[in-house]
Amino acid sequence: MSADLMPFAGTIGGGFFVGLLAGYAIKKAINIVAVIIGIFIAAVAYMEYERIIDVNWAKLQAVSQNGLTWVANAIIHTSNNIGAGHTGALSNLGIPLADSASAGFALGMVRG
Repeated sequence: MSADLMPFAGTIGGGFFVGLLAGYAIKKAINIVAVIIGIFIAAVAYMEYERIIDVNWAKLQAVSQNGLTWVANAIIHTSNNIGAGHTGALSNLGIPLADSASAGFALGMVRG
């Protein structure tokens, strides 16, 4: 009986571990990008304060708003296509891998 459960347990454990690593890595990457963007904006604000440069904040806001809209549309498009049928190599691994990978990803994002 335990021999029948070994592939199932391996799929669940492997999916959870891969999801955990992916969530952790993505959270760390997001944190690094946020710090870099924050330092850049602080540097630009400081240079404007010292009258080294003149920043058109309205245009900067419009450009960043367009970028955020593009990212939001890309996320919506991706989330709409997640449930679509896939014919790739991972499509036959089934629900245990997806569920455990999702749980691992969520834990990695929270603990990362």
